[in-house]
Amino acid sequence: MTISSSLNAGVAGLNANANRLATISDNIANSSTYGYKRAETDFHSVVLHGSAQASYSAGGVRVSNMRLIDERGPLISTANSTDLAIDGRGFLPVTDAGALENGDSSYPISLVTTGSFRPDAEGVLRTETGLVLMGWPAEPDGSLNTYPRDTMAALEPVRINANQYIGNPTSQMKLGVNLPASASTAGASGDPHDLTVEYFGNLGTSESLDFTFTPTVPTTGASNTWTMTVRDSASGGAVIGEYTLTFDPSQTAGGTLASVTAVSGGAYDPATGNIPLTVAGGSISLNVGELGQPNGMTQLSSSFAPVSISKNGSPVASLTSVEIDEKGDLYAIYDQGFTRRIYQIPVVDVPNPNGLMAMNNQTYQISAASGPFYLWNAGEGPTGAVVGFSREESSTDVAAELTQLIQTQRAYSSSAKVIQTADEMLQETTNIKR
Repeated sequence: MTISSSLNAGVAGLNANANRLATISDNIANSSTYGYKRAETDFHSVVLHGSAQASYSAGGVRVSNMRLIDERGPLISTANSTDLAIDGRGFLPVTDAGALENGDSSYPISLVTTGSFRPDAEGVLRTETGLVLMGWPAEPDGSLNTYPRDTMAALEPVRINANQYIGNPTSQMKLGVNLPASASTAGASGDPHDLTVEYFGNLGTSESLDFTFTPTVPTTGASNTWTMTVRDSASGGAVIGEYTLTFDPSQTAGGTLASVTAVSGGAYDPATGNIPLTVAGGSISLNVGELGQPNGMTQLSSSFAPVSISKNGSPVASLTSVEIDEKGDLYAIYDQGFTRRIYQIPVVDVPNPNGLMAMNNQTYQISAASGPFYLWNAGEGPTGAVVGFSREESSTDVAAELTQLIQTQRAYSSSAKVIQTADEMLQETTNIKR
């Protein structure tokens, strides 16, 4: 009977609108939840055919629910450098803090689009809800290994050792010294010029390279030639390199290096101007300038002048803060004024973000519907950049949800009215018997 099908359709309408009300309630309740993705209910008609063409049976309606994970909420700025969000497509990998207590290196990975990560008592970056940020660790010198991008096995919990000291040994030095041209001419005294340059050893100790520049005095004219001797204080003052420096006296390149010949020590590279020096703790690349270029060692006028001396390295330093750049590289900032990369945070992407399984605390997990994941460098491929000092707000539009709430309420009332009308018509049918 068509009246009975109308009654069933009215009940289906009540259930469908109650389902829609649930998603609207969830969206409004989470309108201030960072990283929340709006849920949506879609209605789909159900068509039934009666036994005769003149008969129509109401099929009713069914619903499907979807969480629109690919919708992005607006980003807002914060005061915490490890408040992270993604400016575009992609997810940050996290694990549960409880997994760290298992004692093994297998961590269940979940995905988030934003999070307020702060170090706990052990220096692990985590949220208040126990989500631990995962990343690839950098080498002690800040370099990164090559990791496979189709597995998360190499990801580790990001740990900030704020109370540890770190050494920053010198590995590069640039020497810009002007040698007096008059000292390499006939009749000059031939007195050497000394220069001491500090560098920092592997243990943060202060060491020095002692340079002695001795001119070659000819019997007539000018030799434009000097002998540079390098001694290392960490090696007990031993000579670690001796070089013959010849300068160009021509009009076009006067005073610049014409050649550098190694008597002992590492060979000079004319393409870069570098000399590898082996000190007690390792190696230092000494740059004395390229041939014909006025940006290193020169021989001009009559004065000895160290005009430009620079080096990397510093005394023992302690960590003061951490910051992340748009490429997902997490840098430690030390009180001696240098920075070092300590982790890289990859951005995870899947073909169908809306197919991810939604879990508690705005986390998502890979599913068959989402497709396989891939770990990108932030800002590369389809993924967005990682943004520090930022959080992603909820994607809920409260005004739109309230409008849908009114529509749902009216639709629910109308479905109830259909049931009431069908009941009255059935009552009239039973009254025919009287």
